[in-house]
Amino acid sequence: MPLLSRKRARTRPADCEGLWAACSVLLDYPTAELLADLDTIETLAPAEAGLDPLLTHLRTRELRTLQEEYVETFDHTRKCALYLTYYAYGDTRRRGTALLGFKQAYRAACMQWDDDSGELPDHLCAVLQFGATVDADVAWRLLNDHRAGIEMLRIALAGWRNHDGSTGSPWHAAVRAVCDSLPELAGDEADAVRRLIEQGPPAEEVGLGGYGADPATSSLAGPALISGSTIPVGAPR
Repeated sequence: MPLLSRKRARTRPADCEGLWAACSVLLDYPTAELLADLDTIETLAPAEAGLDPLLTHLRTRELRTLQEEYVETFDHTRKCALYLTYYAYGDTRRRGTALLGFKQAYRAACMQWDDDSGELPDHLCAVLQFGATVDADVAWRLLNDHRAGIEMLRIALAGWRNHDGSTGSPWHAAVRAVCDSLPELAGDEADAVRRLIEQGPPAEEVGLGGYGADPATSSLAGPALISGSTIPVGAPR
């Protein structure tokens, strides 16, 4: 069975910026400002009906509840990490080189990463924001370089077990929309996803187990991080 059912082109969609802008905000840590802007966010990708479940969830829950759900999902579960290099390199020394590559990509587009922000440059929200507002082609390359990790995140969120017994994180809708804007997985990329499911990310400095026992797959809100950007990313640690 294919990991994704929708056929997609190998080239960047011409209209991906609006979708990426919407997803970069919807995957951010919930704040009162975010909830107040949901109508505007919805207009960024008016044809993307797949985002409706997340928009509805954000509109019908108390802010404190949303924040607790977000932290539980993205901060307490490594399989739902929003940091793209984690899936490929785990907690190994090689990850530092990969993070440097993100900074260099931003710098080549005349954007300086703020190392004092307390965040890492591979955060999915930051990459999507960069693609939506600065350079879609460079963001497309970064996203595709870490395609297996994004797919692993999608699978983990799809299998997330909620406290009411239902399956599927509300934030799955946004990650699925991002995946649908990228090429279909095949060959080595599909194999990489299977390895991630079976083994987890590489471990060197911190011992990490595989994914088999985690219910997500077995079933610093802070200042702007790129100079000139307006969307903060990442939940508080």
